[in-house]
Amino acid sequence: MDGIDVLVSEVGPRDGLQSIAPIMPTAAKLAWIDALVAAGLREIEVGSFVPAQLLPQLADTGEVVRSVKARHPGLHVAVLVPNAKGAEAALAAGADKLTLPLSASETHSRKNLRRTHAQVFEEVQRIVDLLSALPEGKRPQFEGAVSTAFGCTLEGAVPQSKVVALAEKLVALGCDEVGLSDTSGYANPAQVRRLVTAVQGAIGAERMTGLHLHNTRGLGLANVVAGLEVGVTTFDSSQGGLGGCPFAPGASGNIVTEDLVFMLEAMGLRTGIDLDGLARARAILRAALPDEPLYGFVPDAGLPLGFERAA
Repeated sequence: MDGIDVLVSEVGPRDGLQSIAPIMPTAAKLAWIDALVAAGLREIEVGSFVPAQLLPQLADTGEVVRSVKARHPGLHVAVLVPNAKGAEAALAAGADKLTLPLSASETHSRKNLRRTHAQVFEEVQRIVDLLSALPEGKRPQFEGAVSTAFGCTLEGAVPQSKVVALAEKLVALGCDEVGLSDTSGYANPAQVRRLVTAVQGAIGAERMTGLHLHNTRGLGLANVVAGLEVGVTTFDSSQGGLGGCPFAPGASGNIVTEDLVFMLEAMGLRTGIDLDGLARARAILRAALPDEPLYGFVPDAGLPLGFERAA
């Protein structure tokens, strides 16, 4: 991956900000993203194209995408889209990656997207048709993300066979890849290894490379290591641990970008991200959201004496 071993995809500007009450001003978002890019982040999910009345925190996503594309032409700008209408807006803004969430739990799907699985598949097909009409070199990456893949606070256990079947359907409809999301923070390392291996076996390892993990029960980084063991090369994280799904009760705590980068680099894996640069970005985030708790062991404890990043 162009000089890195693991892609850390920052989701704080989307998943982090959607879960808190304060609305970060657009200028502050852009300053934060600027600092994240300066720290070496190569992919950032900068927002979500959802109705402003549902998530006013992300009402400026179109403006943010356009501004970030102009300021950082080398950045892979990702957005979440819940449907074809959102995808149209994302295409108009110039996003490089579209992610559509499909909940393995149909109860969560009705809460999150207000759609059944069948209705979500219809939206996926519409988006694929939109992308297919574009010149081949102009098509953004399209990811189908199976959320609540490891369990659901509304339904409980989610059968592995259901997740595999949904992944197969997403690829059959035309998604470029499938990601797995631990929306409720239910996953454990053994489950991560089993489910990732099963999905890779069904759709091909090259199409299942990403995990979105939460640290709700303290297993976030352990689950990252389990994912690494079965070939996962992309992990979502949020600076300061901001975020969690507002439609999944108790689903707090994305894994902390600072802690993830430190662990990977300490293991000898190259991320291309500078921890001092992350500290500067965190200071901008803290200034913009002074009353929001920010998490992370590395920011609190500092780096070990003599720490050297991966060569």
